[in-house]
Amino acid sequence: MIAEPRSNRSMTAEEYLAWEAEQELRHEYIDGEIVAMTGGTLAHAKIYLNFYRALYPHLRQRGCETYVSDAKVQARPNSRYFYPDVVVTCDAEDLKARDWVRNPTIIVEVLSPSTAAYDRTKKLKYYRQIPSLQEYILVDSESMSVEIYRRGEGKFWLYYAYEAGETIALDSINFECPIELLYEGVTFEPTIEDERED
Repeated sequence: MIAEPRSNRSMTAEEYLAWEAEQELRHEYIDGEIVAMTGGTLAHAKIYLNFYRALYPHLRQRGCETYVSDAKVQARPNSRYFYPDVVVTCDAEDLKARDWVRNPTIIVEVLSPSTAAYDRTKKLKYYRQIPSLQEYILVDSESMSVEIYRRGEGKFWLYYAYEAGETIALDSINFECPIELLYEGVTFEPTIEDERED
């Protein structure tokens, strides 16, 4: 999804939660700033739904749950609330929760040209501060490319990149799938190289 600042007005977390519950559109909350979430492309929607469909049968057997873009994640109490494209939790309290996920195991963001830099920098910084988070996954919507940041020892995070023909691995939930499964039904815009080959 595309994030856009709503206004210069700051809100407390309590004000945000009360206000946002009455809104038709979703808004993230980052340290007092309200950020509107606008719609993405069809490719964006296909990718996160494909990811959800791939994860669902696997997670059901493990007692975990996966949600798509309407599920709110409380990244820091009274400070940060996000709507990732896909979130996985295996936390017992989260499985009973009604309002938001507090202890995600995996967060997935589908990249678009307008959000890629933000998702790779600021969101990476915010998300890796969530103690329960084990893997942060970035899925490109413009080409077949997946990046995984996996928690290592201490503050160390490991980086893995996957391309066409490879199998992605999510160690935290013991899950593997061909990258092509995430891109099923997705049509990419031709690149300059594609046009040269024609």
